[in-house]
Amino acid sequence: MPNLKNAKKQVLINKKKEIANNEFSASMKTAIKNVERAVNSKDKDKACEKLKVAIKVIDKATQKGVTSKNTSARNKSRLSKKVNSME
Repeated sequence: MPNLKNAKKQVLINKKKEIANNEFSASMKTAIKNVERAVNSKDKDKACEKLKVAIKVIDKATQKGVTSKNTSARNKSRLSKKVNSME
């Protein structure tokens, strides 16, 4: 446990940031899974809708610093390829 006052405050701030980051990453993973489920069920319209939502969530997570730009670009590219390859 930290002894200095500012170190104690920093512990509390880190906990808050951790909770926020976990929420962003969890929502991002859920959005990605929703797109993949729609692709597996071969529903093109639903997959396109879910892709738009997933891209927004991924961009928001990148903006907040939860993921890097490269990771989010890779995720968006993979999802887009899956949706576009559907018949």
